[in-house]
Amino acid sequence: MGILEDVLLNARSAVDTVGKKAGKVIDMSKLTLAAADIKAEISKKYEMLGRVTFEGETTGKDYSKSVAEIVAKIKELKAELESVNEMIAGAKSKTKCPACGSYNVKGAVFCNKCGTRLILKPLDEDEELSEEDIVDFTEDNLEDDDMSVNKNK
Repeated sequence: MGILEDVLLNARSAVDTVGKKAGKVIDMSKLTLAAADIKAEISKKYEMLGRVTFEGETTGKDYSKSVAEIVAKIKELKAELESVNEMIAGAKSKTKCPACGSYNVKGAVFCNKCGTRLILKPLDEDEELSEEDIVDFTEDNLEDDDMSVNKNK
């Protein structure tokens, strides 16, 4: 019975692990769909804003109250989208650049878009990043496409 119990224990453990990973995939899919829905809603609000503005300009009527309501809704949706994007980035182990807002690999020293230093822990006065650390990080995070740009020139 000892072997059978070990097999059952290992099987249960495997099922639990697979179930957790499947749950993460489903959660990520839900977040991605939610972000897409919010983006679509923002696009609709922009279109509505354009129509109301056009109507106001062509008819001479004052639609400033409607414009203000639509702008407020767009701001609300953008804040909601940012929240969802942050959850997606957290699930993908990414960190947001405080300067430009782009997402980078967690643990990145510098932003891959604007170059801002991302490490939150300040270095001591006598502590510096070694050139080897920077080169290792850069090599790990460059994609093949990034390397091919210089080869084609």
